[in-house]
Amino acid sequence: MSHPTVPTPARGSAELSTIAKLSDDATELLAAAGGNPPPKEFIQSLLASELFPDAVGFLAHALPRREAVWWAWVCARKSAGPTPPPPIKAALDATERWIMQPTDDNRRQAMAIAEAADVGTPAGAAALSAFLSSGSLGPPETPPVPPGEFMTAKAVAGSVTLAAVTVEPEKAKVHFAEYVKLGLEVAERTKLWSA
Repeated sequence: MSHPTVPTPARGSAELSTIAKLSDDATELLAAAGGNPPPKEFIQSLLASELFPDAVGFLAHALPRREAVWWAWVCARKSAGPTPPPPIKAALDATERWIMQPTDDNRRQAMAIAEAADVGTPAGAAALSAFLSSGSLGPPETPPVPPGEFMTAKAVAGSVTLAAVTVEPEKAKVHFAEYVKLGLEVAERTKLWSA
């Protein structure tokens, strides 16, 4: 049985900043930009101010869940390199399966594999984000326990941030810029902020 992801309504910068619990520096930047600048402009301001985790968190909370998981998966795959260790490859494969077919079985398999890969890795956090996207957090035979509205976004932000800093941390700024650009391309394709 398929469980479609729930689309995220397009929110303004002020609301997204509160939901994503951005840093004090990001909140000051928001205020300096008039309190509610267009989201794409605010992300560019965050990048220019080198508030990279804030830019990632903001975007993770803005994207629809399935697209956000895809973004995390792409970034985790890039950071894993061409020959990732078996648990990391398994987590990437499980996340990709869920992206292609977001069934409850694929979602639950992603969680089991996320734990084996370690949710503190980019690939493990990406697989966790798939699990948190819909359905129930409890076993199938128990009453449903739906995930919180922003649990997927938190896991996606963790995955993308880990992907940027885990491999070659001295190049974190370059990785963050590349990954946020990918996320903005996803936002464009989904027409997230179209008038």
